[in-house]
Amino acid sequence: MAREYKIEDYRNFGIMAHIDAGKTTTTERVLYYTGKSHKIGEVHDGAATMDWMEQEQERGITITSAATTTFWKGRDGKMHRFNIIDTPGHVDFTIEVERSLRVLDGAIALLDANAGVEPQTETVWRQADKYRVPRMIFCNKMDKIGADFYRSVEMIGSRLGAQAVVMQLPIGAETEFKGVVDLVEMNALVWRDETLGAAWDVVEIPDDLRARAEEYREKMIEAAVEMDETALENYLEGKMPSNDEIRALIRKGTIAVKFYPMFCGSAFKNKGVQPLLDAVVEYLPSPADVPAIKGVDAKTDAEIERHADDSEPLSMLAFKIMNDPFVGSLTFARIYSGKLTKGISVDNTVKGKKERIGRMLQMHANSRADVEEAFAGDIVALAGLKDTTTGDTLCDPLHPVILERMEFPDPVIQIAIEPKTKNDQEKMGLALHRLAAEDPSFRVKTDEESGQTIISGMGELHLDIIVDRMRREFKVEANVGAPQVAYRETITRRHEQDYTHKKQTGGTGQFARVKILFEPNPESSEFVFESKIVGGAVPKEYIPGVEKGINSVMTSGPFAGFPMIGVKATLIDGAYHDVDSSVLAFEIAGRACFREAAPKLGVQLLEPIMKVEVVTPEDYVGSVIGDLNGRRGQIQGQEARGVAVVVNAMVPLANMFKYVDNLRSMSQGRAAYTMQFDHYEPVPTAVAQEVQKKYA
Repeated sequence: MAREYKIEDYRNFGIMAHIDAGKTTTTERVLYYTGKSHKIGEVHDGAATMDWMEQEQERGITITSAATTTFWKGRDGKMHRFNIIDTPGHVDFTIEVERSLRVLDGAIALLDANAGVEPQTETVWRQADKYRVPRMIFCNKMDKIGADFYRSVEMIGSRLGAQAVVMQLPIGAETEFKGVVDLVEMNALVWRDETLGAAWDVVEIPDDLRARAEEYREKMIEAAVEMDETALENYLEGKMPSNDEIRALIRKGTIAVKFYPMFCGSAFKNKGVQPLLDAVVEYLPSPADVPAIKGVDAKTDAEIERHADDSEPLSMLAFKIMNDPFVGSLTFARIYSGKLTKGISVDNTVKGKKERIGRMLQMHANSRADVEEAFAGDIVALAGLKDTTTGDTLCDPLHPVILERMEFPDPVIQIAIEPKTKNDQEKMGLALHRLAAEDPSFRVKTDEESGQTIISGMGELHLDIIVDRMRREFKVEANVGAPQVAYRETITRRHEQDYTHKKQTGGTGQFARVKILFEPNPESSEFVFESKIVGGAVPKEYIPGVEKGINSVMTSGPFAGFPMIGVKATLIDGAYHDVDSSVLAFEIAGRACFREAAPKLGVQLLEPIMKVEVVTPEDYVGSVIGDLNGRRGQIQGQEARGVAVVVNAMVPLANMFKYVDNLRSMSQGRAAYTMQFDHYEPVPTAVAQEVQKKYA
């Protein structure tokens, strides 16, 4: 079976947004207009096709990214294949967003026309910048009270530091929103309300908008001609580019991530969605337009590239694992190069294991079709892989490659969890293991002293959802302890420690002497080890033992048993014995050397500080600020956003538990907040002593 669509006609993109900017509704409309779903599922009544987990339907937020394949006929009359990756917008799930951004070629950033650029928009935007993802902007909810398109344009500059190139102007706003002005064609599109938005009329630009349309068209052309010297020279000589040239130049700038074309509409009211789909075809890149993916040769570690081409060796990245009640474990993978055929064996180069490709599925939000072959640019769901987890590379065994690993942040909050009955014990272990395989930002460990199972994650909501999924998907009832903060420990003073490890008990003894300089290293949270041994005072082969020994005590610091960060150790001298020295002896010496040095290193407890943003009506600002101060928070500032006020603060995570309940009662449910981890900071002495009493 040959390839059905040329790679140039593929568009792999995601829709990224702040919670409640209307992402699921927009995706639903896209699926509706591209003919895949026959009844529009409204998030308002919890039936959207993309939100396929039960929980998401209840909470009205999107949690897992599902990948959907659908088709759209562009203005050029050709059919295009869209692979849409749904990304969650809640801050507790930014790991999901990062992961989907890795495998996209482009994205639509959704804004709520009333709120403009919101805190999570900034987070997700920064993540997309990190992976240099070309984006378009869709200013959604133009029908909402307080919708202001021009303020949103301004905020993209002021908040994101990005250049939006306005491609459409809204006709009317709030309840008067009727359609859009197309600045390329210089005409107006007005939707006929009653036809589910499928039909619109092309009319003259309304008189009251003409001057503004001329002004914004001029700005659009200025941005476009910057992308090509000849076009710029012609423009400066007064020769205007044709509409097709404008589109080609805007495409060039978008793919080069120089600027972001901006559109507007209301997905809920079915206005502006089809022009947005045309724009996906016109401005977002195909897999052939983005730079080749880089990787390293699994054998030689040399850097290599894989191009989006069926004739290159197979390489693909597993970006999501999901448990499907019918098929079992599904691994979503993006094929970067080569072609994949059912029944072949591939290498997992990260794990060093082989995998056999059994069932291959192409997913619609919650229905699926079996496929025999898949090609470069495709996104497929593979059933029954044994050892593959998120971020692994699968490739042709004859041309092994490791595509770059994704980096996952450390969890900041943990809770103890235990099964309600003996029966649930084993089921809980299995459930947690499965959930951890799906989500690298969620960790499970057993506390050695208490024997309790500890789960940790990115926030309260994240862990709530994990416990909830255990109940629903795995039928495991569990008791959950109070959330606990993931404290860290560090050192504040330099100290040189000399330590000799000797043990003589008949036969071969143990001997190792080390002299180590311990010093704070605020630049890096990782443990850094360096050896300055000259003249063989400690033989080369024993030095890794010293590092391993010190590293082993970094997991449990001397103050209260929390992991240590920001420590640098330099091995400066030592001694060994021809017979009695070994790697193990130096490992023991390294460990004991740190323990002896610890009291002189000024060990300090650190706590995670969260960046908190509260959006509240003006009447409650005083109470919100007072309350945050009472939580040891530092107010960073406040600003007006529409009719609400945004309060920014840095607050210790330890003081933010159950904040959502307090905030609701304080503001009669009208204020909302988001928080994300920002940095670690020393804990005040009184608090540190309490923590030490509790844990040490």
